[in-house]
Amino acid sequence: MDVRMPRLDGVAAARTLVADTGTRVMMLTTFDLDDYVYEALRRGASGFLLKDCSPDQLVHAVRVIAAGEALLDPSLVRRLIAEYVARPAPVTGRPPRLAALTDRELDVLRRLACGLSNAEIARQLHLSAATVKTHVAHVLAKLDARDRVQAVIAAYETGLIRPGAQGTD
Repeated sequence: MDVRMPRLDGVAAARTLVADTGTRVMMLTTFDLDDYVYEALRRGASGFLLKDCSPDQLVHAVRVIAAGEALLDPSLVRRLIAEYVARPAPVTGRPPRLAALTDRELDVLRRLACGLSNAEIARQLHLSAATVKTHVAHVLAKLDARDRVQAVIAAYETGLIRPGAQGTD
């Protein structure tokens, strides 16, 4: 299925096919944008191949996908691996930059980094808004951050939070 199609884009169509019928879908397109690849895979596509592939590669890909496996165009695999390797290593233990924070302050920082307001953090952690405000002030002071944005940057730079993280329990 192509990424771009009239009336219904290929990613939405793939999602519907996979959800409704369990059909395995391979995206075949000229558009090798990472966003298309990620979105197609999130929506259930089993493969992503570029239209400049050889006929033999296409036949092989169809067989691989039909057999229940997954397949990505080799040029995409190289890029995805390079992007993955460039990401910070998963946090094991407390990063030194965050060592001064208490467990509760880390909880608050995680939610802050996910874009939650003090009121939303208070609801999730069953605290008063005033207590959350105090925790935020302590986080800012301990990280020597002048504002919430700098604290959020620290959360991402230390690997405490990863892109796409949700601010919920």
